[in-house]
Amino acid sequence: MTPEQLKAACLAFNGSGEEFPFPRNPDVSVFKVGGKIFALSTLTDKPLTVSLKCDPELALRLRAEYPAIVGGYHLNKRHWNTVTLDGSLEDALVLDMIEDSYDLIVSKLPRMERLKLDWPGERARSEEIPPGEA
Repeated sequence: MTPEQLKAACLAFNGSGEEFPFPRNPDVSVFKVGGKIFALSTLTDKPLTVSLKCDPELALRLRAEYPAIVGGYHLNKRHWNTVTLDGSLEDALVLDMIEDSYDLIVSKLPRMERLKLDWPGERARSEEIPPGEA
């Protein structure tokens, strides 16, 4: 995955945006939704890496299975993984991890925010709730 592909994947989600909030590290791209971070990367680094939020149990399984996935660099290692994009991982896996990270953040946003984003997870939640109980 190239830096351009990584950036495009992160920005493909509804409401996502890129910011550069670290004056001491102006090259760090921070991808947010609803004001919350779901991905961080220095797109000029070689090898390219991206830090992604992850369910704690899944994070441990991924780290055990893939050497290119380690605990989040300078982040809470329970909830974040840093993924080295050196070609050893299928792009589909990386795209799934980006989507999971986005979904974890959006799922914690207020309901009105989720509705504005037209988040598929909110539609699924609405379908599970019987009429009159929403």
